[in-house]
Amino acid sequence: MDFSVIGSSLAFILYMLATLAVVTRLFHPKGPNNTLVLSLASAAILVHAVLLFSHSAINFNLPNVVSLVTLTITIVVTIVALKFKVNLLLPVIYGFTGLWQMVTIFLPPIDSIPLEVEKFILLSHISLALIAYSILVIATLFAFQVTYINVKLKSKNLAAVAHLPPLMQVEKQLFKILTAGTAILFISQVIGFAFLEGFLAKENAHKTLLSLISFAIYCVILWGHFEKGWRGHRVLVLMLSASGLLTLAYFGSRFIKEFIL
Repeated sequence: MDFSVIGSSLAFILYMLATLAVVTRLFHPKGPNNTLVLSLASAAILVHAVLLFSHSAINFNLPNVVSLVTLTITIVVTIVALKFKVNLLLPVIYGFTGLWQMVTIFLPPIDSIPLEVEKFILLSHISLALIAYSILVIATLFAFQVTYINVKLKSKNLAAVAHLPPLMQVEKQLFKILTAGTAILFISQVIGFAFLEGFLAKENAHKTLLSLISFAIYCVILWGHFEKGWRGHRVLVLMLSASGLLTLAYFGSRFIKEFIL
């Protein structure tokens, strides 16, 4: 059996076990068994990383990029889970990352898209864009958590949030993460405009436009929160809109090119 199939299958099983360990005790008075959850997740991350970086050349085809982004998000949230209660986020992240590992087994062969490490500027732009995307997706997940806690508090369903951190703490973390992600996205865009010749070319115009619109929305969210006190559903809707546009910018055309055309 192919090494990638074995690795993806093992990572899928470990991620699913971590997901089950959270979900089955999500509303337990003591919450999930963090030692068990994080041990399973760490094992899954290790297998995932070995599988992703086992090739000698950097491969930027769509499945590998998605795998890299999900690995980054999973690592960051797992580290956050060591200190903060993010139980609502864990099954979503572990579940999706595990399912993607299984999906990659059944994808048709796709041509490798290597990128020479010597092209430092292009590599910096891509790396910062992926890091920004990962951070902003995490911020969007935090926005869901804030909305969930807020709804339960308003309905006076205290039992549903007893195992979760205080609303104000999660909201504070949300806007710290959003600020960091927006700043990194801005740096990525500046590098693209200043140093990459094809950044404004016709074939990249849709990606550039969508990423700029999403960046503008993230800036509006930050302005609205710090200047006007925006929070709750308004922030969540805007976050979803911006993250959706950024996803289309980074992955939409590549999906069409690599899987449909």
